[in-house]
Amino acid sequence: MPRWTKAKKVTFKYGLGDEFIDVLKTLHKLGLDSTEPLMVKGVPVSPRDVVAAALPDPATLGDRMTGKTCAGLYVTGEGRDGEPRAVYLYHVVDNEWSMAEYGSQAVVWQTAVNPVIALELLANGTWQGSGVLGPEAFDSRPFLDLLAADTPVGYGSPWGLEER
Repeated sequence: MPRWTKAKKVTFKYGLGDEFIDVLKTLHKLGLDSTEPLMVKGVPVSPRDVVAAALPDPATLGDRMTGKTCAGLYVTGEGRDGEPRAVYLYHVVDNEWSMAEYGSQAVVWQTAVNPVIALELLANGTWQGSGVLGPEAFDSRPFLDLLAADTPVGYGSPWGLEER
C-alpha cells in the first residue's frame, strides 16, 4: 500500500472473540499448540497435528454458525485540507445471510468477494492499467458501490465509513 498512498506505516491486525482466545490459551497451557513431536506408543506425533486431526472440517460448519464478521481499515493522518483526520472503513457480513444467499460462511464469502469484484471491474473496463497493480492503485468507489448494490447488479453487502 505505501507504493500508492503516502503512508509511513501500514499494519494488519485480526480480531478474535474472547471464547476463541480462551481456547487458544488453554491449548497453549497444555502444550497442545506445539509442533515438536512427542513419542506416542513409539510413534512421533506433533500435539498440534493431533488437535487439528480432531477438529471438524470447517467446510461443514457454516450452517451451524451464527454471528457476524467485520473487516475494517482504520486510517489516521492528514486530510486533504492538512488537518488531522481518522476514518474507519468497515464491512460486516452476517453468517446466516451469506449461507442463505451464497452457501458460504461469512469469513469465506467476505474473503472471496473481493477478487470477484476486482475481476468484474477489470473485465468491464472500470479499472484499467498495466503491470502488477493491487486494488489500492484504483479508485475505490466503483468497488464499494458494486459491493453494496443490490443483486443482481451487485452483491448486496453494504459497507460503512466512520469519521473518528
